[in-house]
Amino acid sequence: MSVINGFLDSLLYLFNTSGLATLQWQNYVMVGVACVLLFLAIKKEFEPLLLLPIAFGMLLVNLFPAIMAAPSTDMKPLTEYLASHPDVTESTIGYPITILDGVKYVNYPTNGGLFYYLYQGVKLGIYPPLIFLGIGAMTDFGPLIANPKSFILGAAAQVGIFITFIGAIALGIFTPQQAGAIGIIGGADGPTAIYVTTKLAPELLGPIAVAAYSYMALVPIIQPPIMKLLTTKKERSVVMKVSRPVSKLEKILFPIIITVVIALLLPDAAPLVGMLMLGNLFKESGVVDRIFKTAQNELMNIVTIFLGVTVGATATGQTFLKLQTLGIIALGLIAFMMGTACGILFGKLMYVVTKGKVNPLIGSAGVSAVPMAARVANKVGQQENPSNFLLMHAMGPNVAGVIGSAVAAGVLLSILG
Repeated sequence: MSVINGFLDSLLYLFNTSGLATLQWQNYVMVGVACVLLFLAIKKEFEPLLLLPIAFGMLLVNLFPAIMAAPSTDMKPLTEYLASHPDVTESTIGYPITILDGVKYVNYPTNGGLFYYLYQGVKLGIYPPLIFLGIGAMTDFGPLIANPKSFILGAAAQVGIFITFIGAIALGIFTPQQAGAIGIIGGADGPTAIYVTTKLAPELLGPIAVAAYSYMALVPIIQPPIMKLLTTKKERSVVMKVSRPVSKLEKILFPIIITVVIALLLPDAAPLVGMLMLGNLFKESGVVDRIFKTAQNELMNIVTIFLGVTVGATATGQTFLKLQTLGIIALGLIAFMMGTACGILFGKLMYVVTKGKVNPLIGSAGVSAVPMAARVANKVGQQENPSNFLLMHAMGPNVAGVIGSAVAAGVLLSILG
């Protein structure tokens, strides 16, 4: 009988320490959400490089919350501690000793979960600039240099950030810092959204990161209806002239000049823009092939994994399933749509000013979802005119949007940080 009782006690202990006994309904809902995101990443290939690790991090933390647990201090009776550490004496123990009711206890630290330590790269603002380093190494700023007017369209697409920022404050349910973090979703730049949120409203990191990357993945679905609504068939059919060739010297000077200007005028944007331009200088200089390849491949891939799983691990059921989260997702969608619309409207203005030489569709690429937004602009243009190739023209505003979102982040941080 004692053997049976011991066996039953063991089964009961296993059940009480399992997820079946400790998880709450919110965790199971988030497991379902994570599975949906995994489906979108794997089956639909919606931004899989980031959506897949984010979704798996979300899945894992809701099944095993301790993986994100912070280090803590535990107490154990001194006699038990010394019995389990025969090479230690009371005088050499190295930890504080507390006396309670005449019994001595050892206060010793316990380790945190794996994701807690990996998450420090997000919390300390390390991962997003490293992602920008990799993006810079993969980016060709040639179309932007050849057509500097693209800067206007890249800047115009960031207007949605500030419109949403004002709107979120007007609702009265978000602090100015939270409103700033929500507004940055409109830039369609995941690393920038994460960077700003960790500085201004870290408690909102989970929903904002998921919203930002979800809308980046849905660019081919969200943007075309807005593009067709705000432009005419004649405007969408405009064939733009081939851009001038850009010299190697221009490509080398560009990242240096941009870094100097941004660092002097808007220091808060310097970490993001500086690393973006450093990566690009690796590429264009042609003298550091080894670290250029590392920046765009190994380093980029490693940081993407760490960033994705740890950001996903912030989306626990208890923090994610709130009415506030629905507001963030709705406002994020509005921010992204407004950014797209503002870029197109400025494109229409340039169409008028240049007497029909600029296709307004390229303004939609001013959001920094590189290169997907540029591809969508090209696709919509070819639907109206199969001989129309807008990709390289749209890449100008697209890479300008990357710089623009980082600058917008610097403005928000300087105002609200």
